[in-house]
Amino acid sequence: MKKVGKPVFFVVALLIAAFTALSFTGIYTQYGDITTEIIKGVRDIRWGIDIRGGVDVTFFPAEDVDATEYEMAAAVAVIRQRLLLQNITDYELFPDFSRNRIILRFPWRADEADFNPVRAIEELGATAMLTFREGAEVDAAGRPIGVTAENIILTGADVEIARASFGPDGRNVNRFFVHLQLKESGRQAFSEATARLAGGGQISIWMDDELISAPMVNDHITGGIASIEGDFDAESAARLADQITGGALPFSLETDNYNTISPTLGMGALQAMLLAGIIAFALISIYMILQYRASGFVAVIGLTGQVGLMIAALTGFFPFVPSFTLTLPGIAGIILSVGMGVDANIITAERIREELAVGKTLDGAVATGYKRAFTAIFDGNITVIIVAVILMGSFGPSTGIFARMLQPVFFMFGPTTAGAIYSFGYTLLVGVIANFIMGVFACRLMQRSLCRIGLMRNPWLFGGERA
Repeated sequence: MKKVGKPVFFVVALLIAAFTALSFTGIYTQYGDITTEIIKGVRDIRWGIDIRGGVDVTFFPAEDVDATEYEMAAAVAVIRQRLLLQNITDYELFPDFSRNRIILRFPWRADEADFNPVRAIEELGATAMLTFREGAEVDAAGRPIGVTAENIILTGADVEIARASFGPDGRNVNRFFVHLQLKESGRQAFSEATARLAGGGQISIWMDDELISAPMVNDHITGGIASIEGDFDAESAARLADQITGGALPFSLETDNYNTISPTLGMGALQAMLLAGIIAFALISIYMILQYRASGFVAVIGLTGQVGLMIAALTGFFPFVPSFTLTLPGIAGIILSVGMGVDANIITAERIREELAVGKTLDGAVATGYKRAFTAIFDGNITVIIVAVILMGSFGPSTGIFARMLQPVFFMFGPTTAGAIYSFGYTLLVGVIANFIMGVFACRLMQRSLCRIGLMRNPWLFGGERA
């Protein structure tokens, strides 16, 4: 058995403390009235409707369009995509086919200050319509004129796929671009336009009357698959792809009957829950230290790191994990996950105590205790992971990985709204993963290192008899 050095405890404990503090506070820079986030903290959490409140808005087709049920369903799918692109998961969205209405409720942004529903709707981009036009002729206000205003080649309804990609361009230089794939309905028109404009012409992309891109047409494209090239980085390519994907409305939308929604429990209830959580964590920490001494102290450090990891997974701390909407059920998932973390540490501490009772050395008792406790911890956590995956798959966005996995099981229920239950499943899943990282691996490193320090060699500190 490889021994763990004495400094490991201090290194791991300091890393956990620094990471947890950073996940809460974040790092921001201030220049005048402009705040730039370097690392996101709790201020970047998007609260759900039941905590923060939000917007209630009704959409209907503009220009008295008599939309079919298929077109209404397509519009609902686009609005859902826009919500998910902004990482808004706690929403209510459903169509009223009989009246050609789409009803939407979504939460305020985390940094909302004036709670203006009109601005919130505009930010969501719900009324925009995507078009591909010939050329890029604009007036002084930036609106399309001339050939560009008259010649609409495609609409967003003709777009099948738009995604950011990275690979070689025509000069065999690797760079970011937007991969575009068209539906059958738009391939012929696109082929005719690219044949006419190849070698110097442009096809501009518009969101309503706002120009978002104007790429050059280099070749005649016949298969409905093209690439939009330009001076892109990963972020700008992804943003353009999201705008194209989120703008594929079959018709323009107007808004009706919008208003704000008061929080179900309000921020006051949230503050009460947070205070209760802090008090509960403090009491649990005191109990663990009094009952299990050094093992309890290590467990408290691990639980602190577990909470830090869960907060980081909500705020967008990690670049590869976007920020997430947190609802009251999501907070319940955090609390439940912390409870499972406490349970895992108690199982391990009791195992160490049992090994000391049968005469094992301190090093042997700690190593064997963690080894024998792992099976029980793994079994308990893996069942919770299965439940969390089922919740996220059955109540999450239909484009999500878990929804696609479970589609053969839940296909009879139709599409579901990614909402409060999805938030609960997400925080539960993240909490269990954090428990494995902190409660099992980090705590084991710290405890094996701690029992190597001379002052800590007394078995009583780990639950045994006094030396």
